Amino acid sequence: MSAPAENPPATMTPTAVEERVRARVITDDPLYRAIPVALRFAPAEPLAVRIVFPADVTPEGTDNEWVFPRALLEAGLLAPTGTGDVRVWPCGRVQAVVEFHSPEGVAVIQFDIAVLRRFLRRTYATTTR
Repeated sequence: MSAPAENPPATMTPTAVEERVRARVITDDPLYRAIPVALRFAPAEPLAVRIVFPADVTPEGTDNEWVFPRALLEAGLLAPTGTGDVRVWPCGRVQAVVEFHSPEGVAVIQFDIAVLRRFLRRTYATTTR
């Protein structure tokens, strides 16, 4: 009688991370406007994160996705960083600002730092499994 064949160890495929959050559009108006935003991370692109604005809040009427380095988002929670299309900086102890530059103009969006840190922790947990 032969020994049963051993099953090869199961490999875990890292899963994508997505968090739907509320952010605030910063304008000259003293009242801010809260908008839904999706934060996304795909293990296939471990150096990048995505911030997606839904169609109903963009001038084009389509989802608007920004892809930039995960390290930029992380560093921007501690000190101003970025020189290109995306810039990030802390705003007090509990808020962070992400500024998006395009040919159509500039959008300034404020996030709770706790939300961004939680998202980043989840991205690192996915890539270290």
